[in-house]
Amino acid sequence: MNNELYKAKHELWLKILFASFAIDDEAIKSKLYDFSQMAFRHMKWIGETILRQGQEYNYDRDMMLYKRQSVFEVLRSLKEDILKTQALYGDSVLFGRIKSDETYLLEYIDALLADTQNDKPVEAFTMQNRYGRLDAPSLMSLTMFLFEESYKEYELILVYAYMQARTKSVAEFDVFQDLIDESHFHLKSFGNLMAQLGILALPRELHEMTYKISDLKKFIEDGIKEEEAAKEMCRELSSSINDEKLSKFFEFIDAQENYHIELMKRLLDE
Repeated sequence: MNNELYKAKHELWLKILFASFAIDDEAIKSKLYDFSQMAFRHMKWIGETILRQGQEYNYDRDMMLYKRQSVFEVLRSLKEDILKTQALYGDSVLFGRIKSDETYLLEYIDALLADTQNDKPVEAFTMQNRYGRLDAPSLMSLTMFLFEESYKEYELILVYAYMQARTKSVAEFDVFQDLIDESHFHLKSFGNLMAQLGILALPRELHEMTYKISDLKKFIEDGIKEEEAAKEMCRELSSSINDEKLSKFFEFIDAQENYHIELMKRLLDE
């Protein structure tokens, strides 16, 4: 088991996740998101196995997010990516579980492809705002926020997962899990909103110095400052954006960031 496999699973997680963001149909979107969460667990389990074998993995990736124009284009590409990744698997209980999960996903994709009524346009990459009436300053502020914060949440998911896999402290493990779960929710929220605005894009790749943390205390202190900066951005958006629904959403995110700061302070205590 090596980093080539881990990279492939990292990319497959992102491909399933961003397929869920790109597709408008709520039933398909929800199902694919559930499968993306399974793929992330696969990635976690493979990473743990690599560490137990005395090896290391990283977060390098080569993938691009192609601008598919229909649901069937997204699904056919995803099916091809799953089959390519499966060619890297060996024989073990872990790979048996992963293959079983992916076989079910492939069967779901085939069932969708068998019904042409499922083939709707994909507008997540059109640069057309389908969300609603936003004035130009609001749209610009929202766009900048979404690009920056979607990267931040992606980064936090991977950094916390990297540290969680290496901690010997149960208390630290639990806090990392809470922070990972919260960042998954935020990334999902921001990804779906980006799709509504027609600006769906992958977060930029992480440099290894981002997640290979030598000073955990400094990392947490810097993280608290980042959360406080994100809270300020949420407050500014909530007060300035000309959309009441979005204003309420950013107030909601702002309140969640408060608790993230408390979780990080708990890590400092540990």
